[in-house]
Amino acid sequence: MRPHALPALPALLLCAVLAAPAASAAEPTPEQRATAQRLLDAALGSATGWDRLAYVTDTYGARFSGTPALAAAYAWAAVEMKKDGFDDVRLEPVQVPRWVRGQESLELTAPFPGPLVLLGLGGSVATPPEGLEAELLVVKSREELDARAAEARGKIVLFDVPFTGYGETVRYRGAGASWAAQHGAVAMLLRSVGLPGLRTPHTGSLRYDDAQPKIPAAAIPVEDANRLARMAARGQQPRVRLKMEARFDGEAASANLVAEIRGREKPEEVVVVSGHFDSWDVGTGAMDDGGGSVAAWEAARLVKSLGLRPRRTLRVVLFSNEENGLRGGNAYRDAHQGEIHALLIESDSGVFAPRGFGLTGPDPLREQATAIVSLLTPVGATKLGPAGGGADIGPFARATGAATMGLEVDGSKYFLYHHTPADTLEALDAKDFASCTAALAVMSYLVADLP
Repeated sequence: MRPHALPALPALLLCAVLAAPAASAAEPTPEQRATAQRLLDAALGSATGWDRLAYVTDTYGARFSGTPALAAAYAWAAVEMKKDGFDDVRLEPVQVPRWVRGQESLELTAPFPGPLVLLGLGGSVATPPEGLEAELLVVKSREELDARAAEARGKIVLFDVPFTGYGETVRYRGAGASWAAQHGAVAMLLRSVGLPGLRTPHTGSLRYDDAQPKIPAAAIPVEDANRLARMAARGQQPRVRLKMEARFDGEAASANLVAEIRGREKPEEVVVVSGHFDSWDVGTGAMDDGGGSVAAWEAARLVKSLGLRPRRTLRVVLFSNEENGLRGGNAYRDAHQGEIHALLIESDSGVFAPRGFGLTGPDPLREQATAIVSLLTPVGATKLGPAGGGADIGPFARATGAATMGLEVDGSKYFLYHHTPADTLEALDAKDFASCTAALAVMSYLVADLP
């Protein structure tokens, strides 16, 4: 099929095959009600998914892209999926970048020496072996940096930018190093993009501008950023010494893990339920996104265990390399964009108490999804938002126009743990995890089974 013809196909298909008579469009059928109740009961009564999440995070720890830990976790999960009895389980190859953090440290050298806390940003370059020592220039915004450009040369710029929301503040993590380098800074420090949390730094990827020098970049906790900002405001001229061994080691072999329940009537049409199995190299990645990945897997396992077989193929995908490259999502797009996908669902907001789903898709699907979320009252997931998706399913959706959904949860604690050493099982609650699993199971199965 010609590539330019692909984007319209799924939407046209959905309008044709998912539309229902007006009288029943927003009202679940008795069969849907009964099936949803079976799935809800099974999810809320099972500890299998939670136990697996505990096992993978305890055993393999951080599952950073291109590491033996992620490869071992995938191998374990593939074996377990085969035990679950899925119709097909396979590892689809993905090449991923291999970034290594190495040793890193930050210390205050003036006005009085002492250690500070940091996490280098993913993709950062190293300092010289002896480190970099320089005076800090503390700024609250890019605009302030530009206004004080003459002061930046030879200094380490600290972006002390309050967290006002991820979309607004994360741009400093992505581009701040290049903004500082443009004015002659030798390194960049960033007030962590997240909520204050017991002096915990938040890492994440940066993006260098090829037109500027590449300088080392790291995040520091909110508490340390506040301290340094107060010192600068007093005129104490804080100096710091930064050491980082960060480097790239080429590329490594990884994979997306795929498991399927083949559709009984339309196996060539697919509903995806997914998360990303990689994590950052700190913490154990329970929240981001071990929980979402295992909940997606468990949702499909419950369908299988109840002897349910939907009309369309239900496909679990545990993506690789979401955190520092999105290679898994791009590889999935390249391998599968000739297929018809009725819907792709992603869970990557933490498996906290579910609130519902966001949906980007045609009106007939929205009508059906509205009926389905009405069945999720027992777990509180009754909202259907105007848009939804996920980073990993985004490349496929942009290439084909396929409908996408994201599980929406209580996000009040998400940015307390996001990309930190505190992202462990203790950030989550087993009952919330079961509720998220229930919501994913009901939504993915009932959409896959629509006539």
